[in-house]
This record gives sequence, C-alpha cells and structure tokens, in this order.
Amino acid sequence: MIPTTGPTVTAITMEYQSPMSSIGLFFSSSTGNTTEAADAIKSAFGGAVDIYSVADTPVDKMLEYDNLIIGIPTWEIGELEADWDDVVDDYAALDLSGKKLAVFGLGDQVNYPDTYQDGIGILAKKGRDAGATLVGFTSTDGHDFDASFGVEDGKFMGLA
Repeated sequence: MIPTTGPTVTAITMEYQSPMSSIGLFFSSSTGNTTEAADAIKSAFGGAVDIYSVADTPVDKMLEYDNLIIGIPTWEIGELEADWDDVVDDYAALDLSGKKLAVFGLGDQVNYPDTYQDGIGILAKKGRDAGATLVGFTSTDGHDFDASFGVEDGKFMGLA
C-alpha cells in the first residue's frame, strides 16, 4: 500500500503548493506500482494534479506547468524503466528554468541494494541540469541499502 498521508507526504505537499501554480505529474510504470503511487500523490494534493504517462505524452508537455512531479521505478540493475529510457534525452534537453521539480521513485532495496533508487537520482540530476529547482529531499532512515545514485548529501533526491 502506498501512503497518501504522513510526515513525508505532508512535508512535500506543503513545500510544493502554491495557490496560483499548476502541477503536472509525469511517470512511467511497467507493473502498475508507480501508477498507484502517482494516484496516491494526486489524492494527497486534493486532486489538483494533472497526470501523464511518458509512454503516451511527449515530455515537452512539462513546459506547460510551473511545478513538476516525476515518477520512476528503478528497473533492472539501476537502469531507467523502458518508457523513461525512451524519452530521457528529450527530457534532458528541455529548458526547465524557473520550475520546481519533485521526484518519487519505487525500488527494490532487498534484491538490488547497490542500485536502490538510482532512477530518482538519474532524473533529478537531469532535471536540475535542465534548470529546475529540486524540492522534496527525504530521509534515508528506514531504508536498508548499500548504494544509491538517488542520494545526495545523505538524503534521497525525492520520495523513495
């Protein structure tokens, strides 16, 4: 079950909300788990989020939003899921200057402890390089892993 409330979700939604801004959530999902998480995030924002699968929507749609949330499952051994892998270069080429970017990711810390939440790091860093301001860093407490490209300064670069 994906939590829709709690300290982490509340902190991210409070940091992210602005009365006059728009929020676009872009994600990929092969198993449906990231879709479920995206729906839970939309619910946490009271439904005020437009959701798009990157498999069906060009990533330049992101330019229509002030605030972006992107979701990614870390796939295989620290790789991007196939739909994000198909569009990551287009995403990296966007001008995201002036936009806030929050990232969430799903991963397997038991079977892949050396690449846990790498997807968060890959997309967060590319978004930041494209000019976005990252928000929503979260604690690694309660996670048991060896290494992650998604950790910076001791925190996940998004919601893990």
